Amino acid sequence: MKAMASLFSATATVIPRNLAVASSAKHPVGHSLPNSYSPPFLSFPTSKSNPRIRLTASLQSPPAHASASSSPSATFHGLCYVVGDNIDTDQIIPAEYLTLVPSKPDEYEKLGSYALVGLPASYATRFVEPGETKTKYAIVIGGANFGCGSSREHAPVALGASGAAAVVAESYARIFFRNSVATGEVYPLESETRLCEECRTGDVVTIELGESRLINHTTGKEYRLKPIGDAGPVIEAGGIFAYARKSGMIPSR
Repeated sequence: MKAMASLFSATATVIPRNLAVASSAKHPVGHSLPNSYSPPFLSFPTSKSNPRIRLTASLQSPPAHASASSSPSATFHGLCYVVGDNIDTDQIIPAEYLTLVPSKPDEYEKLGSYALVGLPASYATRFVEPGETKTKYAIVIGGANFGCGSSREHAPVALGASGAAAVVAESYARIFFRNSVATGEVYPLESETRLCEECRTGDVVTIELGESRLINHTTGKEYRLKPIGDAGPVIEAGGIFAYARKSGMIPSR
């Protein structure tokens, strides 16, 4: 398997604030299923019972005839929510909410309402407002070691259920990265630049997967991201089981 993310040097350049975001260009990736991912322990609602509508992020889907191994060409646009280093799974979704079953649509939605509720009081702005089930923030921006702590798959599931489309962090705990790919809930993207010090909660940003870049329209700066690589098609398909069915590795239902 190819390296999951070839290193790109991070740069920040000034661009016009009213920049029109161009369509993402595709780039080839390997055709083999990443062998470092094991099937998730959780099952999730089908598209009929839970369409997983992104309220603040737009996803440009590839043509229906595209193969499962095609590189995703997606653009996410919306407000960002900024956190610091060592955001652990207890902060992403406290243990008291792990009794919620993501395969039940109503409990999946409720799980999203508790995303990042474990953050300390120093975070004055809530990721999901009290009484709401969806966040207004399409993208979470973090520092180093995002998703450390336990191996609970509820962590990326809660973020996805809240309506977040991607996390951009300086680095990840391996288990959180793997669970994000296996469940297909959020794109775990990396940048060598400490974007948690470059961006502020509420900034308007765009992520172009095909171009491996993040544009902060509020500050007018652009940053290079590490390519998502072979993990991209798995997430785009909806997780490892959906990818295996789509690519013919296991029978379709």
